[in-house]
Amino acid sequence: MRDLGHEQVVFCNDAPTGLKAIIAIHNTVLGPGMGGTRFWNYATDEDAITDVLRLSRGMTYKNAIAGLNAGGGKAVIIGSPNIKSEALLRRFGRFIDSLAGRYVTAEDVGMCAHDMEYIGMETSFVTGLPEVRGGGGDPSPVTAYGVYMGIKAAAKKTYGSDDLSGKIIFVQGVGHVGGQLVKLLVKENTKVLISDINEERVLKVAKTYDTEVVDPLNRLDFEMDIYAPCGLGATLNSESIPGLRCQIIAGGANNQLEDEELHAHMLQARGIVYAPDFLINSGGITNVYMEYKGNYNRELAYQKTEDIYQTCLDLITRAEIEGVTTHQAALQMAKDRITAMEKVKLSFKVH
Repeated sequence: MRDLGHEQVVFCNDAPTGLKAIIAIHNTVLGPGMGGTRFWNYATDEDAITDVLRLSRGMTYKNAIAGLNAGGGKAVIIGSPNIKSEALLRRFGRFIDSLAGRYVTAEDVGMCAHDMEYIGMETSFVTGLPEVRGGGGDPSPVTAYGVYMGIKAAAKKTYGSDDLSGKIIFVQGVGHVGGQLVKLLVKENTKVLISDINEERVLKVAKTYDTEVVDPLNRLDFEMDIYAPCGLGATLNSESIPGLRCQIIAGGANNQLEDEELHAHMLQARGIVYAPDFLINSGGITNVYMEYKGNYNRELAYQKTEDIYQTCLDLITRAEIEGVTTHQAALQMAKDRITAMEKVKLSFKVH
């Protein structure tokens, strides 16, 4: 907590329902900590702690660079998906409610809009509710659209045009976000390669969009123009980067760089344009933020997400001028906004 600058970490345990969860609130200068809940069967509790700390910190910068009045928060529920139940989710909702608005949740990996309904039975600090319930529904299509905007912006800087036709794009992970991204890419006549650890899912996407399936293992040493990681994080590391054969990396996964400083510099040294994940995957949080503020409008969420294109262009240009990595430039943009707002208000307070 001290090293990453967190304000609060809450460990949640409920034996009758089998709930074992962690809620991490990183920074609330801009507003309540906002970020999704991930349901994952972590190998160890330490892995879960590391993940929730990194994810919540990333949400601080994601929300800041997206121009939202929200701070950074994230939650993880530890366990196999077969333990998920109404009782477990409602108990988790009570833990969220006990924080009195300092953390607002939404769906993430392993969760869906229906799960948010159960959580919402116990707390009002939840977003991502089904549209029939007045919510914004699944934020994944908006997240994917933001990633798509980031890819096009990076292509504009790299190739002089944002036309993606004929480009070879590898989408690693075709879940909610990756699958929607594939849908957008095939409309531009790109050659899309896909992989996923879920064989049934990858075959379904391949059949639906006529894409080519590649080895699901973490092999990245084949020919491609653009690499779009959309699964779990840390695929950009000391083992994978030297073998990369692409010009652009732009995807929806969080925390793609295993070591932010080292691996951002490795990509820069290889001349690979990296569109920072917490910038281009911010469409989903923009969508749920608009739901949280009330009077949700899907069209406005897409319009706001489209701003990612220009922000990404500006960011890459800034990095070039200042001689820093795009990751460093993005962090600084986010930190600058937080620092400016610290002069206006203190940490988020429930009224």
